[in-house]
Amino acid sequence: MKSLTILEVGNLGGVVVMIIGIIILGALFISLVVALVAKIIYEWKGDRKFSRKQFIQTMLISLLICGLISGYICGGA
Repeated sequence: MKSLTILEVGNLGGVVVMIIGIIILGALFISLVVALVAKIIYEWKGDRKFSRKQFIQTMLISLLICGLISGYICGGA
């Protein structure tokens, strides 16, 4: 017997979109927290300034790492 995927069962596209949206929002939140922690650590001592460009780059790198991790978990290995 052929196994069915979640899309073949019938009209569950909304559930799939919700799951993907939750994963994206979770990754954005986690990368924002990581970028804020990096900013706090960077500016902790001295008069160094964490620029907006550095913040966005840190958030983007963290978001890419979250995407790799979620792809590994959801895709299976």
